[in-house]
Amino acid sequence: MNIAFVTNFCPHYRVATFQTLAEQMPVQFYFFSRGTESYWLPEHGVSHGKFPHEYVRRERDNSISATLRLSRRLCTGRFDAYVKCINGVLPLLATYAIARLRRKPFILWTGIWKRIDTRKHRLLMPFTLHLLRNADAIVAYGTHVADYLRREGVAPARIAVSRHAVDNITSGRKISASEIENVRNILGASGHDRILLYVGRLAVEKGLDHLLMAVASLPDAFLRLALVGTGELRKDLERQARSLEMGKRIAFVGYVPPADLPAWYATAWAAVLPSVETPTQKEPWGLVVNEAFNQGCPVVVSDCVGAAAGGLVRDGDNGFVVPQRNSEALAKAIQRIMQDEALRNRMGNAGRKLIRQWGNPEMAQGFRTAIERAVNKE
Repeated sequence: MNIAFVTNFCPHYRVATFQTLAEQMPVQFYFFSRGTESYWLPEHGVSHGKFPHEYVRRERDNSISATLRLSRRLCTGRFDAYVKCINGVLPLLATYAIARLRRKPFILWTGIWKRIDTRKHRLLMPFTLHLLRNADAIVAYGTHVADYLRREGVAPARIAVSRHAVDNITSGRKISASEIENVRNILGASGHDRILLYVGRLAVEKGLDHLLMAVASLPDAFLRLALVGTGELRKDLERQARSLEMGKRIAFVGYVPPADLPAWYATAWAAVLPSVETPTQKEPWGLVVNEAFNQGCPVVVSDCVGAAAGGLVRDGDNGFVVPQRNSEALAKAIQRIMQDEALRNRMGNAGRKLIRQWGNPEMAQGFRTAIERAVNKE
């Protein structure tokens, strides 16, 4: 059974996933993007791995020429099923059409759990609904996505939940005392300081303005907020931090390579992801939660984070889930963790224990289940 797997590009956190799946069944991966999506930090670039793959978009290609090259690969290959992520309108149309013309199963992979409210997406909604309701199987990021698909009329039997994962071996590696000391030196943290860590893009949908208000409202003199990442909102956030007189309580760290991030989670007292829903975005998952749990770091997240809605963050057990856009609730949750070492350690241990069941083998199994259902449906 030969599978064509089409997605936009391979991020660093998907290398192990794709390798795991390729070890279990014959899969040829096709990537149609160069990783210039707005949600992707350009510093990350794109990745490769020890699995059969090709980036079909050349340096001077536009989306049409890349889709034509992709279509030729899909038409000439002897594939028994086609897997496609929901990204990219033209590659999605092409992959779906080729699967139907060749009378082969089509499997959709999606993390969307709300209707996107833009003119483009409203115009495409009839096609989107047709796709959701007629795909032979759908791989959902988590139970929250499965619930959304059912509300859109997808038969439950065609939905396979795939646990959204990172490489737990790499993310959970043992961190040395010198690495932790280095992170604290970068932040200028004293021995009493407790680090609250945010990792990700500095973008509107991350709710960082609410995070700054929450931290500024807390009296804890030893609380230090570290913002790791780059993005278009940095100058606005710096201005907000000055207006809130946060001073040394906040550090804009900038970009940190993924290989170095485990040390930051190991150093942090807690991690935070205060994402907010916008007309175009609702946090599909938030893999920073997986990364934090691998280092025994509890989290505070908003209720529009997929990792919370999908069952990984368990309120009061391995972290706290608070209402989005509510800086007061966010501040209370942060304060509870930052001021209670026993609670922090208990939550960190619970997160580390749960994430062992949330790895790439479990994620690959979700894909296998969907593919096997679609193929056997024939």
